[in-house]
Amino acid sequence: GAVQMMLDRGELKDWFGSREIWIEATVAALCLYLFVVHTATTTASSFLNRSMLRDSNFTAGIILMFFVGIILNGTMVLLPTMMQVLMNYPVVTAGFVMAPRGIGTLISMIVVARIIGKIDTRLIIFAGLSLTALSLWQMTGFSLEMNMNLLLVSGTLQGIGLGFVFTPLSVAAFSTLSRQHLTQGTAIFSLMRNIGGSVGVSIVEALFVENTQVIHSRLVEHIRPDNPLAQGPALGIPYSLSEVHGIAALNALVTRQAQMIAYIDNFYFMAVMILLTLPLLLLLRRPRSATKGPTVALD
Repeated sequence: GAVQMMLDRGELKDWFGSREIWIEATVAALCLYLFVVHTATTTASSFLNRSMLRDSNFTAGIILMFFVGIILNGTMVLLPTMMQVLMNYPVVTAGFVMAPRGIGTLISMIVVARIIGKIDTRLIIFAGLSLTALSLWQMTGFSLEMNMNLLLVSGTLQGIGLGFVFTPLSVAAFSTLSRQHLTQGTAIFSLMRNIGGSVGVSIVEALFVENTQVIHSRLVEHIRPDNPLAQGPALGIPYSLSEVHGIAALNALVTRQAQMIAYIDNFYFMAVMILLTLPLLLLLRRPRSATKGPTVALD
């Protein structure tokens, strides 16, 4: 909770220039320390059974699920606001544009159900993460003048990619975990996805606000009287450097451009994040054959 508050309010409170942020950061660090000490030293009734963390499949699985939660919730928060605020899409239209993500996930999960016992689970996860990274790379090509097609294609591709991750990752994470730890393991697995989603939303929102301010300040440096492109006829109506309404119109245009670049930076950040998680797949051992009945954690 302290980490969430710190991330949510950091931009508003000027980060560590605020006493509130220092308090929240201190509480978060202290609680994390107590949690680690309690888990490491308690022999009975520990919140987290240490033996689960010695299972490389489970440990890699919960870390991957944490980052998947960031991508899933981060894009779900960014895209609707981008479409409604910057591209003036009605709420219903924005909802329809987001729908192919769910359709893509549904299709890919049906496919996964048919191939999960025939293809190495690690390869399926790799394909899913790669498709997700590819969709985020496509999103870095967004602009204020684009049509709806790029939104639909990238959203569908991301939905397919995430569908290739969810179930296979559950299979891989729990296939080597002992049965007495399955209940706690399932709770931790779901918790990591939820925490990743919460932290991811806070991170992308904070980055968006920060990047918008920085990019806006850099763009307005070029809008000055000695710049020929900032004079007429290059600078047409309703923009002007000599009238109040013209300056306001220019500022609104620059703000929109800065916000779009900030969205693109966020998509690039998440694409790189996904690529950096790919080496974690090397920690996964080949799960037991699906014909032997591996346990799959489902929400």
